[in-house]
Amino acid sequence: MDNRSPALFLGDAMALDFLNSVATPVDVPVDWIEDGEGLLRWLKQAGLVSPEALEAIRVQALPGELDKVADQARNLREWFRIFVREHKGRPLTPEALAELEPLNHLLERDEGYSRVVTRQTEDGEQLELRPMRKWRSPEALLLPVGEALGRFVCTEDFSNVKACEGPSCTLLFADHTRGHRRRWCSMALCGNRAKQAAHRHRRKLA
Repeated sequence: MDNRSPALFLGDAMALDFLNSVATPVDVPVDWIEDGEGLLRWLKQAGLVSPEALEAIRVQALPGELDKVADQARNLREWFRIFVREHKGRPLTPEALAELEPLNHLLERDEGYSRVVTRQTEDGEQLELRPMRKWRSPEALLLPVGEALGRFVCTEDFSNVKACEGPSCTLLFADHTRGHRRRWCSMALCGNRAKQAAHRHRRKLA
């Protein structure tokens, strides 16, 4: 697996999927946003920015500009990883607000607006008020990520945020299962490996 392979979206929360954009799914670390093009691919796969907006930003960006934004995204990712790891496993309290100042500073850059558009429904087209954004520079690519982080800290119960129990896995996820007994990022990845290891251990004991 490399950073041109489809990114992993196993966190059950976009904010955690952002943290999981660097991971060690199969022994070797993979960073899906290690450069500007990687950031564009990840945002497209995440559905956070439309393909049309991504292409427009790619065309208008100066040489090296997207790589600088990707560097900012990685810094944001690691700052938020520290925050999540410090607070996971217990409810997030209002006392954490002071630690979120870097996130609020990012969100202050937004130039959002609303627009009346039509959308297709089973009964035909209907009008709706849709939030929009002015993509004035490549740095605006960080704004939908910041919104995802903001929604996460305001709506997610941090008691349900867990780290995968795979020995070498670095993935985080929100456990929304009944009984909150999820242990693995994915049964197809770490869960299956754990089953195979347990089976080998039982055979060895036998």
